[in-house]
Formats: sequence, C-alpha cells, structure tokens
Amino acid sequence: MHAIDVTPKVWDRLQSVRRDGACFCCGQFTTAERAALQIYGPVARRDLGPLTIAQIGQSLDGRVATASGDARDVSGPEGLAHLHRLRALVDGVIIGVKTALHDNPRLTVRLCSGDNPARIVIDPRGRLPDDAPVLKPCGARRIIIQAVDRERSAGVEVLRLTAANGRLDPQQILTGLHGMGLNSLLVEGGGLTITGFLEAGLLDRLQVSIAPLIIGAGPQGLTTMTPVQTLSQALRPETRVFGLGSDIVFDCAFGDMAVSANTPMHRPPLVSAAC
Repeated sequence: MHAIDVTPKVWDRLQSVRRDGACFCCGQFTTAERAALQIYGPVARRDLGPLTIAQIGQSLDGRVATASGDARDVSGPEGLAHLHRLRALVDGVIIGVKTALHDNPRLTVRLCSGDNPARIVIDPRGRLPDDAPVLKPCGARRIIIQAVDRERSAGVEVLRLTAANGRLDPQQILTGLHGMGLNSLLVEGGGLTITGFLEAGLLDRLQVSIAPLIIGAGPQGLTTMTPVQTLSQALRPETRVFGLGSDIVFDCAFGDMAVSANTPMHRPPLVSAAC
C-alpha cells in the first residue's frame, strides 16, 4: 500500500498537468508525494483522450449508508478531501437523480483549491426541482440529462435523450457530454448509476474508498444487474492501493487505461510547468 501526501507542491503540479499538460512523472518528490502524483496524475491528464472515472465511498462491510439512509459520514475526512480533489481535476461530475434528491449534494470544490466542475444530473423523468442545491449558480455549468420535454431555469443546460424502460443509455450520455465539450468525467453516485457505466464497459477507472467502520445494514455500494455465476467471470482490473490516512483507496484501471495512464506524456510540458 502506498501512503500519499498531497503537499502544496504536489497539488500545484497536478493543476499544471490539468491546465498546461505538464509532466507528473519527474521532479524531486518524496515517496509519499510521488504516490499522490500516481493516484491523481492519470485523472489530471488530458493527452490520453476522454476519461470516465467513478468513485464510491463505503464501509468495511460494503455499505454506503445506514438502513435509514444516512450517508453523510461514511467517508473519513481524508476520504472526503480525496473526492474534492477528483472534482477539481475533472471537467464534470455526474450523479443520478436519486442521489440529487436524497443527499442534496452541491458537487462543488471546497476541501482543496481548484475550479468547480460542471454539475450533471441524470434525470430521465424530470423529477429534480429547479431549486435543488446542485442547480444553484456557482459559476460552473449546470446540466440536466432528461428524456422529457421540460423547461429548466435560466442557465441550466438540458441534454435531451431517449429513454428505454425508463433508463437512459450510458453510452449516449457520454457521447452527448463529449459533444458539449466535457471529456473528463467523474461518476460520483449513486451505486446504481456507477454500476450502469461499469456494466456498459464505459469506465476507464474506478476508485473504491473504504473507511474503517462497520454499518451492519443498509444499501451496498456496487450491485450489478447481471451478477457473475463463477469467480472466473469476475472483473479483475489492474489495481493499486493507496492509504489516505482515514481511508484506503483501491484505484482500479480498465482496458487501455491500465497500460497508458502512467506512461510518459505524449508532449513535453510547457515552459511554465517546470519538471
């Protein structure tokens, strides 16, 4: 397991990777600082094409909330900071309407420096009220993906797609968002939304953050619609383990991303981002 240390020097480099295409693989860093660059660097990169990453926080027994629905303190303080760093490094954050209605998230960057990402809600039937916290202006784009003909408040963009059996196709969602200029995307919740992208083979990375608590009952993190019958059929992504202090993160890479994410940058860093 790799312990990470996100020092100001590390975060400045990651911001340069995101903004300028700087290199994150060279320079003078401690072992823990370099581990931080390894977990966040692939998310910050823009030279590898579109990226879809999902992150889920859960307990030791795989729960994301209590039976009553309390999910506020599943992740420890470092786990929450980790989530905000991911938000700061992507173009947009995706959640399902159930998460938007139940948790009232803001999806803003508050526990680190960085710009707020576009806030994206998958809402096939147009259930999300216009005064939901996630739709309040904060300088970032607000996008609703829906299948109904419903007008939204001024400033809220609508991506209209066709639903099948009440659900929107994850591939069409990504294609539509890429067409809107959002290529680096974080699928933040809930578990069913993340599973939809996972089962469609559309996740480049999945990060599972585990906090040291046992809830005992309540909703589980990831439950697929088509469970495997034997362990030989199970997904086995390339995985690295990082220690955040209060939480442990399993960083899983799928397909080409498993090979390419930590390869050298395709172009040299700009002069402003010294290596």
